[in-house]
Amino acid sequence: MLLAALGAVAVWRGWFADPSVDDAPRAGHGPVSTVASDLEAPWGLAFRPDGSALVTERDSRRIVSVTADGTVTEVARVDEAVPRGEGGLLGIAVSPDHATDGWIYVYYTARDDNRIARLRPGGPPEPIFTGIPKANTHNGGRIAFGPDGMLYATTGDAGDRGAAQDRDSLAGKILRLTPEGRPAPGNPFGDSPVWSYGHRNPQGLGWDSAGTLFAAEFGQNTYDELNRIEPGGNYGWPEAEGVSGDSRFIDPVATWATNDASPSGIAVVGDEVWVACLRGQRLYRLGTDGSGAETLLQGEYGRLRHVAAAPDGSMWVLTSNRDGRGRPRDGDDRILRLTP
Repeated sequence: MLLAALGAVAVWRGWFADPSVDDAPRAGHGPVSTVASDLEAPWGLAFRPDGSALVTERDSRRIVSVTADGTVTEVARVDEAVPRGEGGLLGIAVSPDHATDGWIYVYYTARDDNRIARLRPGGPPEPIFTGIPKANTHNGGRIAFGPDGMLYATTGDAGDRGAAQDRDSLAGKILRLTPEGRPAPGNPFGDSPVWSYGHRNPQGLGWDSAGTLFAAEFGQNTYDELNRIEPGGNYGWPEAEGVSGDSRFIDPVATWATNDASPSGIAVVGDEVWVACLRGQRLYRLGTDGSGAETLLQGEYGRLRHVAAAPDGSMWVLTSNRDGRGRPRDGDDRILRLTP
């Protein structure tokens, strides 16, 4: 009841609070401050070994470096990206050996497909995996290296609902690739890159302390989901949305009404999952078993695109008010720093 009451107050405050001012500690977390502002629809964020973050801007096609003191520097531009609808320059990851090899990985919408490329600052992107179906909506787009050193990527159904159940299609899947872009050894369907299927538009990726993969997923009209991902698992779309109880499909560990979530990026820290929500304009923090959910920042900063754990133990949150669906205020979009 207390969290619900706080959430109601936060909705009222949302468009009037000055987000550049550090907030006093409140239930569930400590102070919130602005690391960087005036970004253009930031989408993905990955930390480098030196503690700086690389951030993609979906529509400008820029990759910028952001330091803890708020210095923003453009390090690359992916001119091949074609921003349109939900497409453009999307996810970003750094090589597990970034300190020595310098590789940066990006997922973006090109003229004919969605694709994954790698690049080094100052050099052109080198596509390593192409042919992912694209559309104005449901492009997926998150990429992350797992504890096994393999590259995982989320793909949306690109408006073709049935493709999510077709294991020969790249749409509506979570893929597992080598750093060179080939299907990873040990994948559940032989030489296929598919790791799991039956997804509508999966987004954030993260691993818990035991190495278990979790992913957030946009529902259609009823339920958004947090899923525990199993190799070869079928997550039901378009036959199921939310908990189905159908033995053919794996049920989510947590669901939300679509008005309350639209879960985008996630961070998994130990055995807690942080979920950034667009339409719901809030952060959720909950256990990996779906228990103990807290609602944070509700309505205070508008749409939230991504959340990531910084090297200093804080959480960095990307707002997404300049993505064509938000209500931008002075200083948007911004990176927030939240102390757990």
